[in-house]
Amino acid sequence: MATTAINPAEYQTQLDEKAARIQNIFADFDTPELEVFASPAEHYRMRAEFRVWHEGEDLYYIMFNQETREKYRVDQFPAASRLINDLMPLLVDALKPVKALRHKLFQVDFLSTLSGEILVSLLYHRQLDDEWVREAKALKQRLNDEGFKLNFIGRARKQKIVLDQEFVIEKLNVHDQVLTYKQVENSFTQPNGEVAQKMLEWAVDCTQDSDGDLLELYCGNGNFSLALAKNFDRVLATELAKPSVDSAQYNIAVNQIENVQIIRMSAEEFTEAMEGRREFRRLKDQGIDLQSYNCNTIFVDPPRSGMDEGTCRMVQGYERIMYISCNPDTLKENLEILGETHRITRFALFDQFPYTHHMEAGVLLERK
Repeated sequence: MATTAINPAEYQTQLDEKAARIQNIFADFDTPELEVFASPAEHYRMRAEFRVWHEGEDLYYIMFNQETREKYRVDQFPAASRLINDLMPLLVDALKPVKALRHKLFQVDFLSTLSGEILVSLLYHRQLDDEWVREAKALKQRLNDEGFKLNFIGRARKQKIVLDQEFVIEKLNVHDQVLTYKQVENSFTQPNGEVAQKMLEWAVDCTQDSDGDLLELYCGNGNFSLALAKNFDRVLATELAKPSVDSAQYNIAVNQIENVQIIRMSAEEFTEAMEGRREFRRLKDQGIDLQSYNCNTIFVDPPRSGMDEGTCRMVQGYERIMYISCNPDTLKENLEILGETHRITRFALFDQFPYTHHMEAGVLLERK
């Protein structure tokens, strides 16, 4: 995305176009009024990646035009958080005179937070040595003395050096409840912090009159699980990626939430376990009795590919289905099945990715 594509004056127009487009996609469904959740018009992305260009003594960030593949220089990036923009020039100026830090550096990745912490990954086409570690530690200290809460990671082929942690701690405000999340480098996290808070608040609002337990598939680092826990007796959540499961366990502990249980399983495996087609030792090892749960509500936040038919059929067995989707096309396909038994009672658009064609949608379905 070119820097010039981010024009705050045009933000509302592009949001209105998205709202019209998503309503058109679901025109064949009986949807309630669309709830639209806007993003900040700039400084909304918590993550950013830049290639690095070496030109004589100069060193600067570049990006590529997605249509022409031509490179262009990036000194500031209005889409990225203010924290990233504040750090960008200071970091590149500090790297320029230090050969151990700039030699064969080809990419810089930033992971920032609303809480003020930031993680910077420096990627190299060479192996990193003790001199790199010394210089990186010195630079980290210098930047933190200037007011940043910064950690570095150095990456090269089959090499990863962490100074001093590979995660940031994010704090999200959900209806005046502050929730703490560990967000690990190269693991999935919500890219738009402000919209992430709105998504959590919407999910809490949708389920505030719940009874029984909640089942959640694709729970990631427990992003929704923790916010929704207060609306249910218990939450049973599944996730396959081990780093996300580890983060979720940390997040449960640090937030002192006692009614959330995370199990490492795919949605397909969980479907087999629920239907009694397979037994899983990991459930027994964790002392989890699926039959003891009284889940009337299920929450799903699947990958772009959506849910397979078997999972959709399993999901139909619940009174209420909350579905967050990053791909309206696969959501529509899944709703062809879910709509056989359920009706849509809430319908939302979350503008996670302003100025792009991407749309994040939320639906609440209740049994007919």
